[in-house]
Amino acid sequence: MFKVETFVVRYTATNCYLVYSSAPGEAVVIDPGDRSEQLLRRIEELGLQIKQIINTHGHIDHTGGNDWLREKTGAPVAIHELDRRCYQDPFFNLSVLSYPTVLKDADLTVKEGDEIAVGEGRLRVIHTPGHSPGSICLLGPGVLFCGDTVFAGSVGRTDFPGGSYQQMMSSIREKILVLPGDLKLYPGHGPASVLEVERKTNPFLSEL
Repeated sequence: MFKVETFVVRYTATNCYLVYSSAPGEAVVIDPGDRSEQLLRRIEELGLQIKQIINTHGHIDHTGGNDWLREKTGAPVAIHELDRRCYQDPFFNLSVLSYPTVLKDADLTVKEGDEIAVGEGRLRVIHTPGHSPGSICLLGPGVLFCGDTVFAGSVGRTDFPGGSYQQMMSSIREKILVLPGDLKLYPGHGPASVLEVERKTNPFLSEL
C-alpha cells in the first residue's frame, strides 16, 4: 500500500501528489504544477529517493514545477507521448493564457499498460484521452490518480486545444468505471473521492 501526501500548488489549486513506499524509501511526484518548498522539505525529511516526476497531462498548472523539481532531485520527468509537445508550446500547455512558458523536454514517455515501480509497489499507466490527447491516470493498490479526467462531482474540461468530450466520456466509461468501486480517487483539483461514490452521485457519470 502506498502512502500519499497532497500539496496544493499554484493559483489554480492543483493537487501535487507525493506517493511513496516505506521500503525502500522510493517515491514519485505526480503533477508538480509549481515550485513547492514544502514538498521539497517533506521529501528531505522522509529521506525519499524520487524515482520519477510524472505528469498526468501537459497543461502548465500540472507541469510548471517540473524543471525546478528535476533540478532539486535529479529525477526524470515522464509524460504520455501525445502531450509531450506541450512542454515547448505555450498554446498547448495553456500558459499563453497567463505567462507564456516553455519547459525542458521530457526525459521519458509512458504509454497504456506501462508500470512504474515505487518501492515494492507499482503504478500502472491508463491512457485516458479527452481533457488532452495524452491524459493519463495512474492505478495503484487501492488508488487511482486521475488527473483532470474525473473530479469529485464533475469531470475535466474539454474546450482546450486537443480536448474532446466524446473521448473523455469514452475514457471514463471504458477505462475507469470498469475498475473496483472501492478505489480512492485522487484528482488534479479538489477533494479526493471514491469511485463507487462517483458512480452513484456524479451527474456526468449517470449518463454512462
